[in-house]
Amino acid sequence: MKKNIFTYLFICVYLLSSACIQATNIKGTVKHAETMNPVPNVLITDVHKTISTRTDINGNFNLDISADNTFSLVFDNSLFIVQEKTFSLTDNSIEVLLIPRKTSAATARWRDYIETPKAYNQTRFVKNEGWGLQFEQAKLKGDFAVDTTMIRRDPSAVIKVGKTYYTYYTRGTRYRPGGEEKFFPWDECDVWYATSKDGWKWKEHGPAVERGVKGAFDDASVFTPEILAHNGMYYLVYQCVKNPYIHRVKNTVGMAVASSPDGPFKKLAQPILVPTNNGQWDKGDHDEVLKKGDFDSHKVHDPCLMFYNNKFYLYYKGERMGEEKMHGQREIKWGVAISESPTGPYIKSPCNPITNSGHEVCVWPYKGGIALIHTDDGPERHTIQWSPDGINFEIMGKINPHTPKAFGIFRTDNHDESPTEGIRWGLCHKYGGDHWRTGYNYIQRFDTKEKE
Repeated sequence: MKKNIFTYLFICVYLLSSACIQATNIKGTVKHAETMNPVPNVLITDVHKTISTRTDINGNFNLDISADNTFSLVFDNSLFIVQEKTFSLTDNSIEVLLIPRKTSAATARWRDYIETPKAYNQTRFVKNEGWGLQFEQAKLKGDFAVDTTMIRRDPSAVIKVGKTYYTYYTRGTRYRPGGEEKFFPWDECDVWYATSKDGWKWKEHGPAVERGVKGAFDDASVFTPEILAHNGMYYLVYQCVKNPYIHRVKNTVGMAVASSPDGPFKKLAQPILVPTNNGQWDKGDHDEVLKKGDFDSHKVHDPCLMFYNNKFYLYYKGERMGEEKMHGQREIKWGVAISESPTGPYIKSPCNPITNSGHEVCVWPYKGGIALIHTDDGPERHTIQWSPDGINFEIMGKINPHTPKAFGIFRTDNHDESPTEGIRWGLCHKYGGDHWRTGYNYIQRFDTKEKE
């Protein structure tokens, strides 16, 4: 009996000693990226939110880290962009530079909208000549003909390579193998591609990007793609979901690259964009939050990659953890992340969010700037806007509330001929059921003309 007690005590001491050995004290300093002044009161947590500390008046902090080789920390202060960085245990003294937040034109307008329901739902702007649009939709032929058993949705931009049009889209079956209809139509989907000679009759060629292997960040579904053709290469960006696909799952953005529009597309090993990691779920099993975090603290959706100002601008829709309706509308905003290279790294703009409204991202170049359309959600829904710098957007005109869903516009070289030349025609998706969540989805064509 005595021997067993001594053995037990020895094991306990050994385990405690091992735990102490594994803990490493990390010291660091947080500074303003522009002035290099120390930043006090920065909340620093590990990515699992199990330990935390704050910087002192001199921007210094120290934290006991238990890890094998590397660890990731989140740096959060309301005046700066939230940053998540990975370090090695050998980095026992680190320096982090925080980028100060800036206010976009849309955020400045947001402050006025939220004062009253009337202000929120009565958009004020000066009408500009040539910025009105009318839409016509029509069913397609070939493999894009209506199929009530399938999910085909979220078409990418249409690109023309030689004499052939290409598009990439979300594709999956409507029902699970057992016959049960999927809760989300975009769940358990892959990214497929199709071609056309006339923009009306389309032929499917199979998957361009498939779901990842079990345990990967994209093993549940890959969907909502967008394509960028640049310098002979083709860059597919798309949403990713990891199993189990529950409400709290955080969507990410992945990328695959090919030297031909027909592929093969090679996926990057990690997402190129992830939600801002500063929200916090309630510890219960419901969907409430203790801290909402940034506008994109839950999901990053609808990526759209543009080559602009000799850089790569990744526009995206953000969803906040604990999202609530604001005066009857969803609180949906867009952001942009910018990179010198098409494959990243992508740095979120200090001006985010760059819109106060919008659903699926739809942007095109015009006169050295970027134009956009907001279909649904927010105080500036059903508007067409333009920005001289791709970040600060102003309302230029109104569009009909019953617009196509999920624009996949034809990428034309003539986009400067008129404000709306960049959205003359393209593809969109249509719901075949009584509700967006149930029924089949199919791809249609849309055409536009200027509204008189």
